[in-house]
Amino acid sequence: MILTLDVGNSQIYGGIFKDETLVQQFRKSSKQGCSSDEIGLFLKQIVQEHGYSTSDITEIALCSVVPDLIHSVGSACLKYFQKQPFLLRAGTKTGLKIRYRNPLEVGADRIANAIAATTLFPRQNLIIVDFGTATTFCAITAQKDYLGGIIMPGLRLAMEALESKTAQLPAVQIRRTSIAIGRSTTESIQSGLYLGTLYQVKGLLEQIKAEGFNGEKCLVIGTGGFSRLFEDENLFDQIIPELVHLGLRDALSINHKFQEKEGERHATKHAEI
Repeated sequence: MILTLDVGNSQIYGGIFKDETLVQQFRKSSKQGCSSDEIGLFLKQIVQEHGYSTSDITEIALCSVVPDLIHSVGSACLKYFQKQPFLLRAGTKTGLKIRYRNPLEVGADRIANAIAATTLFPRQNLIIVDFGTATTFCAITAQKDYLGGIIMPGLRLAMEALESKTAQLPAVQIRRTSIAIGRSTTESIQSGLYLGTLYQVKGLLEQIKAEGFNGEKCLVIGTGGFSRLFEDENLFDQIIPELVHLGLRDALSINHKFQEKEGERHATKHAEI
């Protein structure tokens, strides 16, 4: 079994694979200062609650956009699972050609999404929209060129900014609405959050298609916690909330195959000597 962990700014989003099937998903707050014991005990409890043992976990794959938490999560995996996690980061094999000016700047979660998408939909132009703490767009060509993308504040972050930076605007439930003109403060904020994001995404998708793909056909994939909120808006060809977990599993497989080939190459070289 494989444990996959996407350590984000707001949450640790985890998954458990049995064979090739994602059998469980879970989330935990990833507040700063989270200790390795707190993380390890939580992961152990999650695994056991679903009828498995920590010894059933044979591999752990991790990506993170929070450098300070990588050590804590890694220590938790070693202490509670006796496993050194595979960390998706610069230098690991991805099968992608990163066209960022500085490839080290691309978030590991975005790379995981791109790996999964290119595996699921080979030889297609792809745009991935991930609704997390930030809403991100990634553009990948049919030849697996990772062109780059867009980063903007996510829905919850925008709502929290309104609440914390204004005197009278409250936190609200983030929900779908078709009415632009709110008749209360709550309705007005909900309209701004939902419809503002919707039309931003629509416009940015058109800009990416024109700028990155010369108007060629692209498969648009929605993922992340709020992706289902927009499923009736005809934004996406596919909605795959668990995309990052599929990408971590695939990255683990890619790197295993690379290591096997390297081992065979060294063995052949040694035999020739």
